[in-house]
Amino acid sequence: MSNVQGWPPLDANARLSVESEFCFGCGPHVPCFTECCGKLELLLTPYDVLRLKNRLQLTSEEFLDRYTVMRWRTAHGFPEVLMEMDCASGKRCPFVTPTGCSVYEDRPGACRIYPLGRASTSHVMDGSHREFYFTVREDHCRGFEEKKSWKVSEWLSDQGMEDYNRINDLLMELYVMRNRGKSVEFSPQHLQMFVMSCYNLEKFRQFVFKSRFLDKFELDPEMVAEIEADDTKLLEFAFLWLKFALFREPVLKPKS
Repeated sequence: MSNVQGWPPLDANARLSVESEFCFGCGPHVPCFTECCGKLELLLTPYDVLRLKNRLQLTSEEFLDRYTVMRWRTAHGFPEVLMEMDCASGKRCPFVTPTGCSVYEDRPGACRIYPLGRASTSHVMDGSHREFYFTVREDHCRGFEEKKSWKVSEWLSDQGMEDYNRINDLLMELYVMRNRGKSVEFSPQHLQMFVMSCYNLEKFRQFVFKSRFLDKFELDPEMVAEIEADDTKLLEFAFLWLKFALFREPVLKPKS
């Protein structure tokens, strides 16, 4: 759980709980409609890529080649995927139209949660993580002038954030583990494995089912059937595999 969008640190007074309230509205009736879809750097999480490539009926590789760029040098040490914006139209998202988002039901989590940001902080006493939210106020946005009142929890539910937050937290766990083990050095092969497991589910599925992978680990047959048939379950399993392969966490049991 972290600040996936990369917003700067906030004063504690700006932090919102799920019970906090704010006013916001968006739609064609708001003068700034779709302005937030341009002049931005949009990070795509593995779950974003999964939803979008399935929505567009593309393979992961086709989607990545057509719509994204890869950033290899990052603060947390893992490659990131960014939406490739249309520079000719002012770095606008390739899926925005005059009438709104053409992939709205499967839009990325950062678009979904807007105008909120989500982050966590470590408690000074026990190091436990405490989740909080904050409003992202941009000069162009007129949505805060709308009178519709929301609790943070209501907004998250209305925007369908449950699965996005749950699966993005699995990615954040890898970032946290990498940060804690700063002496861990990843080879190019490790980073390629991370990209394959997180962002190319077709290749990861082949890795699991077309190699001797299943002969090497004790896996529940029901789970094997789920990850073979369901992309979301496969992605969740990919995070387990990366914990084991990169950090030797005992989340998978090798066969004797």
